[in-house]
Amino acid sequence: MEALEEVEHRWKRRRARIAANPSLNLAYRLGVGVAGAIVLAVGIVAIPYPGPGWLIVFAGLGILASEFAWAHRLLHWVRVRYDRFMAWFAQQSTFVKGLSVLFTTIVVLATLWVLGTFRLIGTWVGLDQPWLESPL
Repeated sequence: MEALEEVEHRWKRRRARIAANPSLNLAYRLGVGVAGAIVLAVGIVAIPYPGPGWLIVFAGLGILASEFAWAHRLLHWVRVRYDRFMAWFAQQSTFVKGLSVLFTTIVVLATLWVLGTFRLIGTWVGLDQPWLESPL
């Protein structure tokens, strides 16, 4: 536990030195903002797909929250609603959960189609159908 406190203390000293230099502080905050926004955007895109979409969203918000008070408030707000929704969802019937799986499947298939994934895979296996082409 003491090692963790020492690391935290060193980080606070380093961050204070960065904050003392206005140009360096601005560059640091911009870097954190860009990195957090990229991670957050990837997480939002990944939400409907199988995998850690929400975990990536929370990581992006956590990165942003390390420097921005608005992101800290948003992270708390999103976590409360996410936990509330998951508790509600866990109590739902198999029918509602099945509809959720169906809706998620439709969203995933639609985005894969729009992105041209089906056309690409179709060309790999020799399937050249016009309906596989993306509308974009």
